[in-house]
Amino acid sequence: MRPLTGKWKIEILWVLAQRTRRFGELRRALPGITQHMLSLRLRELEADGLVTRTVYPENVLRVEYEISEAVHGLKPVFRAVIGWSQEYGPLARRLRQENDAGPESGDDLAA
Repeated sequence: MRPLTGKWKIEILWVLAQRTRRFGELRRALPGITQHMLSLRLRELEADGLVTRTVYPENVLRVEYEISEAVHGLKPVFRAVIGWSQEYGPLARRLRQENDAGPESGDDLAA
């Protein structure tokens, strides 16, 4: 489980599970991630054997990232988590909004 811990790793793997991508494509697919964080997480995932980095020595250097064979077995898990989040997400947002609103004015505990 250790290779999957860390902010953005699951999201990166999910995006790459859909298809091979270049760095810029990954960054656009993950709004909110910084270039530094994406680069760091990709290096970690590659070191853990979860992502494969392929460099094509062309006139303009092209680098592509894809999930390794080890991650293909996680695709059903990703689908299950996405399905769960789509089902649970609206409830979680509603509960968060209610909690952020704080107690009702009539619910004060003052005597």
